[in-house]
Amino acid sequence: MSGLRERKKLATRTALADAALRLCVEHGLDGVTVEQVANEAGVSLRTFFNYFSSKEEAVVAGDVATAAAFVHAFAARPEDEPVLRALRAALVDVVPDRIDPERVAQLRALRRTPALLPHQIAAFAVQERELAAAVAARVGVDPATDLYPAMFAATVMATLRVVVGWWLDAAERPELSDLIGVMIDRLDVGFSAVRPD
Repeated sequence: MSGLRERKKLATRTALADAALRLCVEHGLDGVTVEQVANEAGVSLRTFFNYFSSKEEAVVAGDVATAAAFVHAFAARPEDEPVLRALRAALVDVVPDRIDPERVAQLRALRRTPALLPHQIAAFAVQERELAAAVAARVGVDPATDLYPAMFAATVMATLRVVVGWWLDAAERPELSDLIGVMIDRLDVGFSAVRPD
């Protein structure tokens, strides 16, 4: 029963997030109310606020879900797998499948909206902490005394945001999985060893 309840909650959350994104792309962030999002998703205003505190939070929920899925996939990789190999596999398994052409157009339309930035940062900060905990467990260090997990997680999340943003803006987009590979390779060698062509 709890499994069915969780699936229903996830379906409602997804419907609200999709409605918020779709309406805000069509009418602009300032042209949409929380009531409209709730109506579009077929739920009450009270139900909306059971899931999100604002329309901005609902709009970025898809990105948050992708980040959460990636962190979960990373944590589930074999324990003896090197960190960067686990990172590459988790990203390639999760991220490209969650960005379809329609979502690309929506993300491109909204990604420069200043009001969304604090919500994106706050949402990704949660996943950054989760990733740091997963990295600490994988390499066997205490994140309270070793900076590596927090620095690694912050670097990965920031780099991933840059990579996806660059990909969204590219006139000719390469395969996202290939771009993720480039990202991992550059993280592996370090920026001082990479010279532009």
